[in-house]
Amino acid sequence: MKTNITQLTREQAIQVAETGCWKNWTDEKIVMFQLYQECLCMDFSRFHEAMEHVLERPIWIHEFAYWDLLIAEYEEKREHPTFEQIMNLIPKDKKSMV
Repeated sequence: MKTNITQLTREQAIQVAETGCWKNWTDEKIVMFQLYQECLCMDFSRFHEAMEHVLERPIWIHEFAYWDLLIAEYEEKREHPTFEQIMNLIPKDKKSMV
């Protein structure tokens, strides 16, 4: 994560979420802000939607467990992952075929 980013406390993050100020933000502003915060400061569904628009691809929920990879992709230090790379993020003991 960027070291010059001020981290909000849990209470501050809740306050930002409750104000709803993020509802009027662009997708880019949402990603630029939330991606570097340790605490969720808005509805996850809105953040997820913004990530998909900004990165121009579907973002699977399990990818959020690999925050550093999403940051690297956002900062263009990493290419968009392939479907296989995304699926390989899931531990083998957690995969099942239907």
